[in-house]
Amino acid sequence: MTTIQLPSGLATDLANSIQQVLATNDPAESQWMTISELLADQHSPPETYRQIWDSLFDGDGRRPMWWPNASQIADSNVAKWYQALGLTDYPQFHRWSIENRADFWSQAAQQLGIQFDQTGSEIASDLDSPSQTIWFPNHRLNIIESCLQADPTATAIVSQSPGGELVHTSYGQLRLETNQIANSLVAAGFKPGDRIGVALPMTRWSVPIYLGIVAAGCAVVSIADSFAAPEIRTRLELAQAKAVFTYDLVDRLGKQLPLYDRVKAATELPIIVLPLGDQLQDDIREQDLAWHSFLVADQDFTPIIGSSNDCINVLFSSGTTGDPKAIVWNHLTPLRCAVDGFVHHNIQPGDVVAWPTNLGWMMGPWLIFASLINKASVALFEDAPMASEFGRFVEQAKVTMLGVVPTIVKHWRKTRVMEEFDWRNIKCFSSTGETSQPDEMFYLSSIAGMRPVIEYCGGTEIGGGYVTSTMQQPNAPSTFTTPAAGLDFYLLDNDNNPATEGEVYLVPPSVGLSNSLLNRDHFETYYADTPSGPDGQQLRRHGDHFRKVGEYFVAGGRVDDTMNLGGIKISSAELERVMNRIDPIRETAAIAVADELGPDRLVVFTVLDRDVAADELVKEMNLRLKQELNPLFRVSQVELVDSLPRTASNKVMRRKLRDRIVGNS
Repeated sequence: MTTIQLPSGLATDLANSIQQVLATNDPAESQWMTISELLADQHSPPETYRQIWDSLFDGDGRRPMWWPNASQIADSNVAKWYQALGLTDYPQFHRWSIENRADFWSQAAQQLGIQFDQTGSEIASDLDSPSQTIWFPNHRLNIIESCLQADPTATAIVSQSPGGELVHTSYGQLRLETNQIANSLVAAGFKPGDRIGVALPMTRWSVPIYLGIVAAGCAVVSIADSFAAPEIRTRLELAQAKAVFTYDLVDRLGKQLPLYDRVKAATELPIIVLPLGDQLQDDIREQDLAWHSFLVADQDFTPIIGSSNDCINVLFSSGTTGDPKAIVWNHLTPLRCAVDGFVHHNIQPGDVVAWPTNLGWMMGPWLIFASLINKASVALFEDAPMASEFGRFVEQAKVTMLGVVPTIVKHWRKTRVMEEFDWRNIKCFSSTGETSQPDEMFYLSSIAGMRPVIEYCGGTEIGGGYVTSTMQQPNAPSTFTTPAAGLDFYLLDNDNNPATEGEVYLVPPSVGLSNSLLNRDHFETYYADTPSGPDGQQLRRHGDHFRKVGEYFVAGGRVDDTMNLGGIKISSAELERVMNRIDPIRETAAIAVADELGPDRLVVFTVLDRDVAADELVKEMNLRLKQELNPLFRVSQVELVDSLPRTASNKVMRRKLRDRIVGNS
């Protein structure tokens, strides 16, 4: 019999039920999962879960908080797949997926029902030269056909505007709206291959706009609606966009913020302007189109078929130079999104998938493709996910998978704003965008009655994740259990030897990995001067730092000059370019410092031409970042220095600066 100290204040019947479970000879993990169900039935507070978990699993290190049972494993998408191959568990399946890459991706396309208009004889060309591999050569398709295969009466989108009611959009209706937007683009004179910007919040109309652009043979240019006018301009110009969709206003926590004003300040391109309410708030420019004037009535359209390698989306990810990398997604990149949803998140037909995000970041398109190709519903709450209205939406929409950025969870834990809701429909959470903290991920799991949190790390240039956890394996907070299906990686130390801690190098090829950039040399960016793998493999640079702890992987941030601030990847060069224009700053070095209690803090080392107080600089820097980059980027600390430490080649030694802050020097 297991003996633990139960939390005080438990109802007598609940305490007795827990004691009966503890009196069994079941393993501790089985006892814990049964106790979790009892606590969920009583809507117990998170601290009760934590106290019992700590008592059951006394000891140091990272401990699982959730274990799958036999039926959960057997009923999962991936188990049915690997059992058909004669395999017995997920690790065997992963090994098969990287040893038989062409077979894996061929079967993945079949599992997900990817619709090809024309097929070729090869699944991949140049597999022995990973930097040159082309997947599904001579295949032709439009990926939108694979997004709209569910029963036309099934729900494709469940959405809610601030203060509004739930709105259900069927797959049949979504197809008609997608067709209508594609027809409207053709009527407005756009042609296949044109690139069209979207600077939109994630609303129920964002989905058919995105799908309609791709259906018309055009490419989406993804721009986050939080960016300032100069950054919107940069992205439109880099992609050579022909037009842009936006709203007149956006709702954010009770405030209506002008979005159209920012976009028109950024560009002279034609803007298609959607109204937040029933009608536009202001007059628009002569070259711009009001939404209802843009739309034509025709809802019959056949998606334009293209090569598997044709561009469907230009997304942006910061590198180590001033301009963001313009990354091309093609018709097959959504297959990476959908496979990760199918294998690692176990998204099934009828599931309801929510992930507060934006089309400007890869998780916006990921949400669309991973949900729709798997015949699930996209759940969209059209406001920030901070207040109780979001929690009620998750409950009423019957969300089954909820994705988060750790910053959101930190807020929920501090305010306890989500604890009143019944989230037991959730089968799993997922976390990405920044390094999470174990206490916060345990808290997140507990407010839904202990559900696994799939840690998921990847990148825009991957189309999904390269390291993840699964619904097949024990789930420990803030840890990853495996490379993603169809991908592998090594951790290399400073001498480029395999290690338990070091820089991540991917082992290509894989569907989803980018093969072109619009504004720089792709090979130089990802492959030039990379070390070889232990067996001589060509490796691909990624830039993350990880360590292996027992059976788990733990994220350690970036090794280059790129950082994650509030879930948004940004380069130090982009930040410094803005701050270096402030008088009397001579030069700056921006670094991210990991915070045990939350996301990275932005610290700026600053060399001045004349004396100014540090707190005044913080105010001015934050004002400039808000005006010229993004109001979500905020300087937390300024360090005044006489000079910046540099290498012999004149590169700033950021690690040395970071060590000053964390006390390692």
